[in-house]
Amino acid sequence: MTRPEASDRNHWVLTFVCPDRPGIVHAVSGAIVEARGNITESQQFASADTDRFFMRLQVESDATREEFEAALAPVARRFDLEARVDVVGRPMKTLVLASKAPHCVNDLLFRQRSGQLAIEVPLILANHPELGELAGFYGVPFEHRAVTDAASKAAFEEHVLDVVRSEGIELVVLARYMQILSPRLCEALAGRAINIHHSFLPGFKGANPYRQAHARGVKLIGATAHFVTSELDEGPIIEQNVVRVDHTRTPAQLMAIGQDEESRTLRQAVQWFSEHRVLLDGARTIIFR
Repeated sequence: MTRPEASDRNHWVLTFVCPDRPGIVHAVSGAIVEARGNITESQQFASADTDRFFMRLQVESDATREEFEAALAPVARRFDLEARVDVVGRPMKTLVLASKAPHCVNDLLFRQRSGQLAIEVPLILANHPELGELAGFYGVPFEHRAVTDAASKAAFEEHVLDVVRSEGIELVVLARYMQILSPRLCEALAGRAINIHHSFLPGFKGANPYRQAHARGVKLIGATAHFVTSELDEGPIIEQNVVRVDHTRTPAQLMAIGQDEESRTLRQAVQWFSEHRVLLDGARTIIFR
């Protein structure tokens, strides 16, 4: 039998989550062989804390999605697998929420345009108009809806859900969106909304955190990207970065350093999520780099 040319072979990414027990890897591997698959990347982890097993594979095969999923179905039933099959590198539909700060939005759109980030952004939705010109530069639709009271906030969040449904949104990124999401919206977006903030929290809350940090003589500046939950800034952490600073830095310099870290950290979290490398294990994440 002639081996299919590489151009005729699909490249799938598979993720599995299930209770940990013997035989999972053997059974999954057998199903992949049945689907004429060749494993090109494999990572796995057994969580001693939750007794759950996590696995991520990339597989080349000339099988169709239907054939591939049919081969995996008996294994999924046997081991109670939460299984997901997708195409490697497929751009993920991503809604960006923003306020006034441009650095994270600019970085995401630049990386997306340059092919470094596998996302497709059909809309940037903001509660201030300042980033409309930036969105226009990248050719991304932009909507501004003011949030000034409880009613306008509820209307904004309802529109977010409308866009998620109508556009088939798979990921919502809070790119320095300076509003607290309601518990209802957090629940609706559970496991698919990522936020970014500076690493000073829970200290230096409110306005001018970098000026507060300068006044206290901080020595480390960083950023945290995490899933959004109803507990403010306490969702499962996806990525963190930090850089050392000293007394010579002005508040403006600290802010510039911090914004670079925020952009870098958010971008990395979005990249891992879009590549199906982030799996939830209770209150923490499993990252298959």
